Amino acid sequence: MQIGIDVGATKIETVLLEEDGNEKHRSRTDCPKDYLTIINTIRDIHQKLENEFKTELPIGVCHPGIHSPQTGLVKNAPNCNWLEKKPFQNDLRKALGKEVFCENDGNCFALSEAIDGSGKHYKIVYGIILGSGAGGGLVIDQQIVSGPNGVAGEWGHNQIPYFAAKKENFSSNNAREAEVESFISGLGMAKRFNKIYGKNLKTNEIFELNRKHDLDAERFIDDFKLNLAMSLSQIINILDPDAFIFGGGVSNEIDFLSEIESMVKKFVIGREYEGVFLKPKYGDASGVRGAARLGINTSYWNYNLKLKILF
Repeated sequence: MQIGIDVGATKIETVLLEEDGNEKHRSRTDCPKDYLTIINTIRDIHQKLENEFKTELPIGVCHPGIHSPQTGLVKNAPNCNWLEKKPFQNDLRKALGKEVFCENDGNCFALSEAIDGSGKHYKIVYGIILGSGAGGGLVIDQQIVSGPNGVAGEWGHNQIPYFAAKKENFSSNNAREAEVESFISGLGMAKRFNKIYGKNLKTNEIFELNRKHDLDAERFIDDFKLNLAMSLSQIINILDPDAFIFGGGVSNEIDFLSEIESMVKKFVIGREYEGVFLKPKYGDASGVRGAARLGINTSYWNYNLKLKILF
């Protein structure tokens, strides 16, 4: 059995998985707002489960942001400023007195779905997270590929294609305005809709208006489809995944994946793509289940043992 813990901006979710993926335990608690209390909370959860099940349990933790293999610090952690530039993995190892595996939540989402979720029959699985931001994770042969800098899969911070960018009137030289995330994430979409149409709406409200054939919303969602298709085609032209798995709040609103799948082919080299676009088997639970899988994977294990020597 393995413990998986998902640390978010407002909650800490825990799962205990058996080898076959069966859940022996699941719980959720509010996430404290200071760093040391979070470390101690995870330690207490781990000790409680080991005492309850009377066995030593390996543990994996997923979190927002990127765990840098170069420095051991967490970087780019949206909505979790308490994690920024903290040696999260190393501090957890010290607090628990054992090996702890930490990974970006997008990577854990993709890993879970690749092992026994919607992507289990595919070699190259790319997890797409469309929520308040736009993240992702790359898994090949059921192994996370994060790269020497920990940024593999972070497609949301790519610049949008020129074809889409030239329609925009950027008000500053801030490169973040031209990132994919600014166009297809929940926060980015709400901000753009307000800028274009002067209506301060949440993303789910925009999608609902689109379903009711509101003209402004329909034009906006048409642009969203185009931007998403072009951005996904860039991933395909580089990695050619067998399967995309779409998770997150914005993805939950999308009821036109087959349309996006057809549009993508217009922008892929050779105009051919036979991969599949899928929704996750485990939904919002994919992240915490993926965290429980960390350490089982041989290459991931060896990679983190090298980090342990370094730090």
